[in-house]
Amino acid sequence: MIEVDAVSKYYTSGFFSRIRTYAVEDVSLSINRGEALGLVGESGSGKSTLGRMMLRLVEPSAGRVVFDGIDLRALKTPAMRQLRPRMQIVFQDPDTALDPRMTIGESVAEPLMVWQQGSRHERDDRVLELFAMVGLQPELADRRPFELSGGQKQRAALARAIVLEPEFIVLDEPTAALDLSVQAQILSLVQVLRKRMDLTLLFISHDLQVVEQMSGSVAVLHKGRIVESGRTADILHRPSHPYTIQLVEAARKSEEWFGKQRGNHGSGDEV
Repeated sequence: MIEVDAVSKYYTSGFFSRIRTYAVEDVSLSINRGEALGLVGESGSGKSTLGRMMLRLVEPSAGRVVFDGIDLRALKTPAMRQLRPRMQIVFQDPDTALDPRMTIGESVAEPLMVWQQGSRHERDDRVLELFAMVGLQPELADRRPFELSGGQKQRAALARAIVLEPEFIVLDEPTAALDLSVQAQILSLVQVLRKRMDLTLLFISHDLQVVEQMSGSVAVLHKGRIVESGRTADILHRPSHPYTIQLVEAARKSEEWFGKQRGNHGSGDEV
């Protein structure tokens, strides 16, 4: 479905721009249609940059990005624009996707208006259909983003991302800003949408437990390079690269700490 081959992104500085600072360096990976690939790594490792290059929201400095057999870097702006509805992104902060001046219904319907799809009545019906799919009450269509909770806003952002029925979605830390209980709901929703719409996903996260839940395969990014990749169970339970081992050990310690905290405070059902 989508493949990146020896992709790099660097920024130049210094005299005659001779100094290169790499955000992503010589990365190759592929995602088959209908699959989900987890991309993990610490903050600043280049995860978001790589995800945006796969959509050509960030222009690669080198390498190839191939979507459904089409070399994206070879496309001129009009041709690239025609391809945009087939690929979307969901950001960590839904406020970046929802215009505070617009109602939630208007934000979800906006891509339909831009692409001149359907009449006003048909667009309204489509918005209500999507609200039902993502678990939002119809009356929220007239609310503005500041009137919704974080989980509701992320559901609205998901509805906006799928309104044009894309085939490939980059999810960039979509639950990192949410409470744990809300995270579980959003992750479950993503899984339902993936199966229902046969979506291909790149799931970016620093949380190994989330990646294990959401992705059949995983790639570990460290300082802009892929250091290990393969089936999620193999990589997370039998890591071989020192950086991956470090991530897994840190995740296990964190899980043990949270488990102790839950034990100390009880189940949360008692008053």
